[in-house]
Amino acid sequence: QIQLVESGGGLVQPGGSLRLSCVASGSIFSIYLMGWYRQVPGKQRELVATMVSGGDRTYADSVKGRFTISRDNAKKTVDLQMNSLKPGATAVYSCYSRGVLSSTMTAEDADYWGQGTQVTVSS
Repeated sequence: QIQLVESGGGLVQPGGSLRLSCVASGSIFSIYLMGWYRQVPGKQRELVATMVSGGDRTYADSVKGRFTISRDNAKKTVDLQMNSLKPGATAVYSCYSRGVLSSTMTAEDADYWGQGTQVTVSS
């Protein structure tokens, strides 16, 4: 069983910064893709940023230049540094992974999600 646990959400003023972290646990040898999505009540979940194990990153246009995603493949972690936060960034942020190779070298054909962490940007 693969679990993703997020930390680092909270309340921040506009223009401030937050860092989200996510750690994957379970019988994992490697993870191909890890990333972050966010969701506001009543709206669809949207991609924020993803990063593959080889290093390529993808960002939503709305966060380019302000958010930075990073990974530690050995520790099975993914972080999201969020700078110059705007009120529109208020959402529940969820960690995501795809392409898990188990410790027995079995490819896991499933997407995994964390429970989410609330980020609120407000003065």
